[in-house]
Amino acid sequence: MITIHDLSKTFRKNKVLDGIALNINRGDRIALVGSNGAGKTTLIRCLLGEYVHEGEVLMDNMQPRLHRKDVLKKIGFVPQIPPPLKMPVGQLINFSAAVCDSDPEKMYAVSDKLGLDASKFKHQPFVKLSGGQKQKMLISIALGRASEFLIMDEPAANLDPEARHSFFSLLEEKKKDTAMIISSHRLDEVASLVNRVVELDQGKVVLNDQVADEVDMDSILDCEVRLLRPVTAFAKTIGDWGFVSDDGIIWKGAVAGPDRLRFLGVLSRYAGLLGGIKMEEEKK
Repeated sequence: MITIHDLSKTFRKNKVLDGIALNINRGDRIALVGSNGAGKTTLIRCLLGEYVHEGEVLMDNMQPRLHRKDVLKKIGFVPQIPPPLKMPVGQLINFSAAVCDSDPEKMYAVSDKLGLDASKFKHQPFVKLSGGQKQKMLISIALGRASEFLIMDEPAANLDPEARHSFFSLLEEKKKDTAMIISSHRLDEVASLVNRVVELDQGKVVLNDQVADEVDMDSILDCEVRLLRPVTAFAKTIGDWGFVSDDGIIWKGAVAGPDRLRFLGVLSRYAGLLGGIKMEEEKK
């Protein structure tokens, strides 16, 4: 579906991408990782047809730069930084649906699943939404269209745990029919979502490997965390994940399967206070 051959991009004598070669097929879910400045965003912008570049990029045998309108119809894109759009939310949804011949009601339906009733914000300028609301709105537009490619830059960064689970479930529905590129500077944020990892460093591909694909994106883990003593800071942190406790010692809650590494990363900050952890996948 996507062929990249000898792709290079230079800004003022600074080579940001250096001879990148990749093939991406339907069903591939790629974690595009690397430190800031590694070239991730530049690669994404080449796929979107925003830059003139050296080498070749083909999406369904079309060059994004030359056939941009046709290529963009096939792409659902979630940027890391929401654009400062002043148009009302309802107008944005209608416009986004029109350019790719999609049903705006599907975008509203996705927003409902993410916990954002977009119909309540129809007349409010997009730029006036909170960071989390903007992220949910952009995801709703990207996943509410019939896209063949999903390109997402830190898509779940501003989502609360419940919305993250809904987001993962929506990706589960699309994983067989699309090619996904999920960009992040932290592999643990996206590791459970993908079946392939591509790492960039100084504009070059330094890792391109398949990974285990054993986590259902719509799975839920029932969790119990036991502390050695009650701690106010921990209570605030784990409360943000929806966990509850009667005594401040034993905390119970649920974690989305793909969020397990992220959750364990949060618990690691309090390693000296932990008395035990139980995690068991809910049976469907």
